[in-house]
Amino acid sequence: MPKGSDLLVRALENEGVERIFGIPGEENLDVVESLRRSSIELVLTRHEQAAAFMAATHGRLTGRPGVCLSTLGPGALNFSTGAAYAHLGAMPMIVITGQKGILSARQARFQIVDVIASMRPITKMARQIVSASSIPTLVRDAFRVAAEERPGPVLLELPEDIAAEEAEAHSVPSHPTDIPVAHPAAIARAAAMIRAARRPLVMLGAAASRPRSAGDIGGFVQRTGIPFFTTQMGKGTIGHGSQLYMGTAALSERDYVHEAIDAADLIIAIGHDTVEKPPFFMGQADQKVLHVGYSPAHVEEVYYPDAEVVGDLGPTLTLLADRLEGDLPEAGALLPMREPILARIMDRADEARFPVTPQRLVRDVRRVMPEDGIVCLDNGMYKIWFARNYRTALANTLLLDNALATMGAGLPSAMAAALLHPDRRVLAVCGDGGFMMNSQEMETAVRLKLNLVVLVLDDSAYGMIRWKQAVDRFPDYGMTFSNPDFVKYAESYGATGHRVAAVEDLEPTLEAAFRAGGVHLVAVPVDYSENTRVLVDELRARVKDRAPDPAA
Repeated sequence: MPKGSDLLVRALENEGVERIFGIPGEENLDVVESLRRSSIELVLTRHEQAAAFMAATHGRLTGRPGVCLSTLGPGALNFSTGAAYAHLGAMPMIVITGQKGILSARQARFQIVDVIASMRPITKMARQIVSASSIPTLVRDAFRVAAEERPGPVLLELPEDIAAEEAEAHSVPSHPTDIPVAHPAAIARAAAMIRAARRPLVMLGAAASRPRSAGDIGGFVQRTGIPFFTTQMGKGTIGHGSQLYMGTAALSERDYVHEAIDAADLIIAIGHDTVEKPPFFMGQADQKVLHVGYSPAHVEEVYYPDAEVVGDLGPTLTLLADRLEGDLPEAGALLPMREPILARIMDRADEARFPVTPQRLVRDVRRVMPEDGIVCLDNGMYKIWFARNYRTALANTLLLDNALATMGAGLPSAMAAALLHPDRRVLAVCGDGGFMMNSQEMETAVRLKLNLVVLVLDDSAYGMIRWKQAVDRFPDYGMTFSNPDFVKYAESYGATGHRVAAVEDLEPTLEAAFRAGGVHLVAVPVDYSENTRVLVDELRARVKDRAPDPAA
């Protein structure tokens, strides 16, 4: 008769799970044995946080929940940052944790933490399994809840005595589920708003980049001819080579793309999720906002749309385009602003200064990455520069986190991408601070024989906070540190290390690393003085130049 752990693993196989990321403990040993006899690969990581980031990224890229496994107490709590990352970022994930036996208490309260209570605020559902026979049903429900809109993490806690309990239970079949299309009245109302607009502009947000929706969204934009911009997490939903692309709102205001945003009299916000930092601030008297989403809008101080269209994005936008195609003479009214905006954000991309500037860094990375290459960003100042300057052709080829915005996720997310797409170039871009938070996973990457390049930007500081400290005119204090020799550090894990010593060496070093295959770390010094020159002084001066003369 099968044990509870066998029923769990069979249920996971039934859901199509191919890998589980994590670090087991003694409370998971029955599960480990069941996994050994299964078709599922156990990907052992060096920290539970990295396992959660990898599982979340699997969900983000495939639309199917990734799975991570840990023991009780300290191991389970190490999942909390990854669970919050998936929860805010709408990434489907299943978190499986162990627990001491619940039918007896032979170890009293040793290592016991109320994991269910601690994880409930950062998961969609958190359940303890109390009967082996209930496992197939609970697993099916967990996968359903994790994947349905809005996607996110689900926790299942499996006590060791329930894992060892013998029971019979039938598998629960899965079936496809369709999201309802928006109501015809809402579509008609939206069509009327768009027809009445004289300067319409589409905004593509985080939910627009779901694997299920990107193609139909691109069809809507092309059929209507309305120009678009993206939020940070909406990048790539439509190729930025499109002649309708106006830019990415990497900041909330004052950037060059905001010239078009401010000029629009209607913003069609497709898939906007207010977990992202605001891509623009509402409040202009002559500007309306139309929310088109899988879910109703979350009304916030900075987001309160005038109308909503709620339903499955792809089919809903197809129906909306059917009403509008060929009937929007003002669709391209904002397009004359496109080239000046894009030209300004690429200013100084060819600059030969060393240490390398962010603009040159983004340019060189773009040159070595093919259209389907995947760049995974950790969190730091470079995230703004990549969001602003990096042009994408396909959805989910620039992975960044503008929701939890945690450090430490760049390397693990790139590892998950490399596992899923071994035939594509994958690059992790990390600041030295974020890299060192999960740098131990270099061993995991080498052990898994991944083809992966890790670009570490070396400024020996927590650069984003240091920059904001300077902008707010605080003294420079408490944000600097020393780094290891990154070349030797990479080599100690069995990877290949490189240090870029001249600006002209960055692109060929990255190209050579990709051609060689295996795991490579490329360390490059970065000059962040451009943060203040461009993102503060230049943009502030631009706004002053545009401001009306109060004496006029």
